Amino acid sequence: MGVLNVTPDSFSDGGRYEGIDAAVSHALELVAQGADLIDVGGESTRPGAERVEADVEIARVVPVVRELAASGVRVSIDTTRAAVAEAALAAGASVVNDVSGGLADAGMGAVVANAGCPWILMHWRGHSRDMQQLAHYDDVVTEVRDELSARAEAAMRAGVGEESLILDPGLGFAKTGVHNWQLLAKLSVLQDLGFPVLVGASRKSFLGRLLADAEGKPRPVDEREDATLAITVLSAQARAWGVRVHEVRASVDAIAVVEAYREAAR
Repeated sequence: MGVLNVTPDSFSDGGRYEGIDAAVSHALELVAQGADLIDVGGESTRPGAERVEADVEIARVVPVVRELAASGVRVSIDTTRAAVAEAALAAGASVVNDVSGGLADAGMGAVVANAGCPWILMHWRGHSRDMQQLAHYDDVVTEVRDELSARAEAAMRAGVGEESLILDPGLGFAKTGVHNWQLLAKLSVLQDLGFPVLVGASRKSFLGRLLADAEGKPRPVDEREDATLAITVLSAQARAWGVRVHEVRASVDAIAVVEAYREAAR
C-alpha cells in the first residue's frame, strides 16, 4: 500500500502532494514501483494534529481519487468520516482505510456495507490531538486484540461481510515504542482472529527514536527508510496481508526475496 497524503501537515510528506498533478504523478510512480493500492488521505493523523472540516477533506481527496481511478489505479481512502468515504467511493475508491476502526463516525459501517468494499479497521483510542495520553495498557497485545475483535464484530453487525475486513494494530496510535515492538513481535495473536492484518510503520517516530544519535536526537523522518524496510521484511515473514509504506520499490523487492526464500525452504 503506497501512501499518498494530500495534506499540508502530515508528519512525513505534508505539503509535497497537495496539488492534483503532483499527487497523481507521485501515485503513478508508486504504482510503477509495484504498489498494489494507493492510500489517499486528506487529513493528517500525526500525533497532535488538529482536525479539518469534512468539506475540506473531501475537496482535497476526491479530485485525486477520481483521476487515479480513471487511470486504472486501485485506491483506498484514508478517512474516519462516512461522508468522505462515501464521496471517495463514488469517485472510484474501492477500499476504506479507517484509522478509527469505525469509532469516529457511527455512519461508516452503513457506507461500507452499501458499497460492499473492503474495510481496514485500525486499533484506535482517540483523535490525534490527545491520543498519546491514552497509551496505557496492562497487556497491549491482548487489549489491542480484544478491542479490534470488538470492532470487527460491530462492523459485521452493521452489515459488512467478514471477508471484507482487514485489521491494523495501529502502530504509534495511542502506543509507545515499547507497545509497537510488542505488537510487531506478536502479529500472530491478531492473525488468530481470522482476519488479514495490515502493518503501518513507515517512517514512524518509534523508528526515529530507535536510531537516535549519541545525544539522543531521533533519526530524521527522511532517514528512516532502512528501518522501514526491515519492518516490511519482518511483516512478510509473519505473513501479514500488507504493509503501508511511503517508498514502495524497496519493500516490493524485499517481499519478493522473502517469498522466494519461503518457497525454497518448503
